[in-house]
Amino acid sequence: MYVTVSVLILIVSFLMMLVVLVQNSKGGGLASNFSSHNQILGVRQTTDFLEKTTWTLAILLVVFCLASSVTIPRNGVQGAGQDTRMRSQIETPMAAPAATPEAETAE
Repeated sequence: MYVTVSVLILIVSFLMMLVVLVQNSKGGGLASNFSSHNQILGVRQTTDFLEKTTWTLAILLVVFCLASSVTIPRNGVQGAGQDTRMRSQIETPMAAPAATPEAETAE
């Protein structure tokens, strides 16, 4: 699930980048490339469409980012228990082996 959400974030980010680059900050952009007055999308409709698309993609990006934070894989209870056991093994020094009676008699 996390991989799917990550791929969707990448797609939305790429589309948003394209839409923002098509726009012109002074109101031209895609609409200024058409010189015909009898087009289906007029200058105002093109600007409105690009603005609505930008807002839609921005909202989708926020939603997908929030969804990714929910779907991030986390270690379960078993992982936490294993971590605690390993930490206690590292922190407690090992006791020296006890001297055996056979070793004392051999001296």
